[in-house]
Amino acid sequence: MLKQKASFDSGPNRKSGELYARACEVMPGGVTANIKYFEPHPIMMEKGKGSRLYDADGNEYIDYLLSYGALIHGHGYAPVMQAVYDQLESQGTTIFGTPHQLEIKMAEKLVDLYPGIEMVRYTNSGLEATLLAVRAAMAYTGKEKIAKFEGHYHGGSNQFLVSVNPEIEKSGSQNEPNSIPESTGIPDYFVENTVILPFNDLDATEQLLRKHATELSAVILEPVQGGFIPGDEEFIQGLRKVTEELGILFIFDEVKTGFRTSLGGCQTVYDVKPDLTALGKVLGGGFPVGAVGGREEIMMISAPNGGRDILSAGSKVKGKDVLFHSGTYNGHPTVLAAGLATIEALENNQVFEQLVERTYYLRHRLETVYKQYGVEMQTIGMGSIFNIILANEPVKNYRDLQKANTSFRKMIDQELLKKGIYTKPMNRYSMSTVHTVEDIEKTAELHEEVLKKLRR
Repeated sequence: MLKQKASFDSGPNRKSGELYARACEVMPGGVTANIKYFEPHPIMMEKGKGSRLYDADGNEYIDYLLSYGALIHGHGYAPVMQAVYDQLESQGTTIFGTPHQLEIKMAEKLVDLYPGIEMVRYTNSGLEATLLAVRAAMAYTGKEKIAKFEGHYHGGSNQFLVSVNPEIEKSGSQNEPNSIPESTGIPDYFVENTVILPFNDLDATEQLLRKHATELSAVILEPVQGGFIPGDEEFIQGLRKVTEELGILFIFDEVKTGFRTSLGGCQTVYDVKPDLTALGKVLGGGFPVGAVGGREEIMMISAPNGGRDILSAGSKVKGKDVLFHSGTYNGHPTVLAAGLATIEALENNQVFEQLVERTYYLRHRLETVYKQYGVEMQTIGMGSIFNIILANEPVKNYRDLQKANTSFRKMIDQELLKKGIYTKPMNRYSMSTVHTVEDIEKTAELHEEVLKKLRR
């Protein structure tokens, strides 16, 4: 395949286009992650401060992407920056390569905040966390299949790139969706060993779980699909009861929702205790991070006590007796210092409550503007994250979402980029504690300007 020939315009993003053309010479498609691309080319950023981003051409944006939700205090938040400086200065190194006290302190914080977490293991990304959670479930139950929900994303691995964004005509029955690979290079094993479930449909989901109960190690889900379609309370609580009855582990992927729907994640909102929880994003304060927490008896199968380390020279341990998990950068001290400062700031002086209030205020302002211009629109989400859906009917799952007017939404987002509102087109909005009322009003005004233009 030939390199992509990038073009750029002479408009306000001229330098971004030039840089993108250079990037295409040395990186496939000019990006290091497919999710960072959008047409005609991504915008190259050079600086962030507070609720603002500044691109290579000097354009200013109110940022609602916030690194896909990771920066809950915005860019360059002083307490987080100071925590990083203090860690580097006081500990004298970027990393020990040994256990250290910040690992304990963060684990104690997570055990205190999350009902389903009794013990913790760190990883370097949300993807690594979901992979470890599934491996632990398979090791604990002795079963190889997993179940996931149609439209749910748990990271870009073979295990999870199944029925994330499938073509509806190939997806089968809504009550029993087909398992469809979402990338080339995925072995049939993963498609055949992944049962696809319909989100927010407890009856159909229960039937499928009972049908495959003897094969399934775990059900993994985003309790809020994509970070913005909440599971119904009856559905989430019912799913907990069914999985418990059938001996199938229940895994909450809270990489997006952890610290954003509440300080204790969705499991606090829904009043359920999953067997395992995957965390990421906000947990690292802007650095790469992941963590798996769960019931002690499950987590302890990864303990290396008694010589259960397959990498120890001369070790006689057999792999089948070990849940192996390792990583040089797991529990990185700089990352955990930033993460602890992030969480502690959310716990102070009703900061989290104010964040949620402002999120709902922005949602209300946007809904008012769209109604004024006769555009069918609703905002859906939970806590400090939401999305704009151009449809009136309730959106409960992936298939409902396909009925929305996505082409018009994409046009709106592209026009908003020109006016200084940044989120990747079609993506959810994430709020930060540093977004002001003035930011919200400006955002509503710019949406109104775009609607005026496009309605003409």
